[in-house]
Amino acid sequence: MGVEIERKYLVKALPKVDGGERIVQGYLSFEPTVRVRLKNSSGRLTIKFRAEGLKRYEYEYEIPAADAKELLNRCQGTLIEKTRYRLGRIELDVFEGDNAGLIVAEIELTSEDEKIDLPSWLGREVTGLKRYLNSELVKRPYKKWTKAERFNE
Repeated sequence: MGVEIERKYLVKALPKVDGGERIVQGYLSFEPTVRVRLKNSSGRLTIKFRAEGLKRYEYEYEIPAADAKELLNRCQGTLIEKTRYRLGRIELDVFEGDNAGLIVAEIELTSEDEKIDLPSWLGREVTGLKRYLNSELVKRPYKKWTKAERFNE
């Protein structure tokens, strides 16, 4: 079992990026979270349980791409479409489709109290704001957010 500890930030200005990975993902269950992901031509099945604080328990398994495609057709809500860029420890997700316009950066930590230097292009921290979870974006995509939700962070 893996433990995931991450912080999530909005992006003020998109830095220079290249070489991103195309990701399509959906959710078979929300409690626990069961996610199916197709990244390039690789399938993954992930199960996540909330733990204390920022921690989440995570089990992740590779599955055949054909199975991932079939499972994506059985997912609840809209599918998440995004391109992910890696900038050192930062994963930068540029959303597409129903979530176009949303750009979020995630930083995986080794402990909840780890101190990190943030680049100037990162904006407000949104860790803990439920609407920014991918599992919530499938239920209520960014295109359905009010102007206040989008800009009055």
